[in-house]
Amino acid sequence: MISIDLGSNSIRVAKFDCATKSNKQFFTKVTKIADGLNQTGKIKPESIQRVIDAIDEAKAKIAFDEPIYAVTTEAVRKASNSDEVIAKIKEATGVSFEIISGDDEAKYTLKAVASRVDILYPNENDSFVLVDIGGGSTELIFDYRGKVFSKSFPIGIVTISQQYDANIELIEQELPTLMSQMREFCDEIYQTHGKVDKFVATAGTPTTIAALKHNLTYKTYDANLVEGTVLKKPELDFYRDKLMSMSLEERIKAVGAGRVEVINTGVAIYKVLFDIVGIEQSVVIDFGLVEGVAIYHCNQG
Repeated sequence: MISIDLGSNSIRVAKFDCATKSNKQFFTKVTKIADGLNQTGKIKPESIQRVIDAIDEAKAKIAFDEPIYAVTTEAVRKASNSDEVIAKIKEATGVSFEIISGDDEAKYTLKAVASRVDILYPNENDSFVLVDIGGGSTELIFDYRGKVFSKSFPIGIVTISQQYDANIELIEQELPTLMSQMREFCDEIYQTHGKVDKFVATAGTPTTIAALKHNLTYKTYDANLVEGTVLKKPELDFYRDKLMSMSLEERIKAVGAGRVEVINTGVAIYKVLFDIVGIEQSVVIDFGLVEGVAIYHCNQG
């Protein structure tokens, strides 16, 4: 099947094999659909066109000859012209997107990540907290292996970058206050159910830092190497600083166009999350929402 996740910064397309629970083909592109959303409350025509162009590019590389399940998240959820956005994309590409809730986003992402955690740690069955740092929202998901508690928060690398004009000093100053509800939610869960055993992270910021740790570039990115990478909080600054010491051309080569502008914000959010969950290291998982949607529909069949 074809699974598509249209996020606030990127679109991800996976041709997924239900038998092996793995991607046969994968495509991703920065589309910046949330560009200007904070200022206008609307998704701009040029942002819609970038999505249409990206889907056409994906079709040139991946045959859309299987059932398509396409979802979109925070940016389109909050846009006042969301119906227009969905209609224009469908008219131009034939792909019909479902706007999913933060709860569904967490449910699908957990389905994908838990499957990978079980492969990495087959005999442990540890509880874990999963953070999904997106372009427009961040999900906190606590999995006590039988009981799951999740919440979506409107804190994303794109929206926060735009809100503070990418001023990283100001962002770092404001984030603890902006993320105070996340801390309250975590504290409440811990008080009731106890602290989890593991801290698991997915989405662009964790995988980008993990890739830098393995000396991978955007073109040489290897999900098998990134999967299971353990990161400690000091490493986030180390690899971010290493990236920022490069020339702009080298940075784009390292992490891809459209990601350089938001990586500082992503790292800042990730660092606060380390403090909130109170665990010294996080395990990076490559699988995310797009694979979770696929796994869900595989199981329905």
